[in-house]
Amino acid sequence: MFLFSEKFKSKKIFHAFCTRKGGVSKGIFKSLNFGIGSKDSKNFVRKNFNIIKKKTKLKKIYLVKQYHSNKIIKFNKENKNQVLGKGDGIFTDIKKIGIGILTADCAAVLFKDKKEKFICCVHSGWKGAYKNILKKAIKCFEEQNIKPKNILVALGPCLGAKSYEVSTTFKVKIIKKYKNSGKCFKNKKGKLFFDLRKFIVNRLIDSGITVNNISHVNRDTYKLSRLFYSYRLSLHKKEIDYGRNLSIISKN
Repeated sequence: MFLFSEKFKSKKIFHAFCTRKGGVSKGIFKSLNFGIGSKDSKNFVRKNFNIIKKKTKLKKIYLVKQYHSNKIIKFNKENKNQVLGKGDGIFTDIKKIGIGILTADCAAVLFKDKKEKFICCVHSGWKGAYKNILKKAIKCFEEQNIKPKNILVALGPCLGAKSYEVSTTFKVKIIKKYKNSGKCFKNKKGKLFFDLRKFIVNRLIDSGITVNNISHVNRDTYKLSRLFYSYRLSLHKKEIDYGRNLSIISKN
């Protein structure tokens, strides 16, 4: 049900990258689907959230309405609504509540400072990383007088480099803005592939995060369909919809 970054673990901060196992959803959503906007039964999705709340002992898990933006919502008091608003990241210092990100090929990126005063979760596909959402997240810490060198990051499962076929036009777009991104692309048997994980790491390093402070749960969501939901795989299978994995972080 849960995957963890051993390097990111601590007694004061809980984090988890959820697999798709251990829930109640059926069919293409089997079984631990958190897609509140998906075509799955709302009752099943609610039950899945309750399963996680019970496992983690969290009363609430807050989300945002994600839209591949670079917007981080700063959250400093509890809210009656589960969805805090439109955005692709949450930054907080509130204890005993979870903040979460939903993914299905994009990466969930979790942040905390070394003194464990603040936490942040970010939804980052190529669009978010391209728009500098990771830099925006780091800026939230800097506004609290926390230097990038004192921020720890855990990068969750995402679409793998061998599964992410892209166009030459896409490569040109990326490299035009980020000149150091050439190594994020590889040609294989006449096809061009993109390493999203490496691209995200590069954006983190460019924003001041040291490579030793970045840890990984390195899994390919496309190839491990029994563990993860994959938007791209659902397209290739011509399915009507797809589930979403939840990644969470909380202060104990």
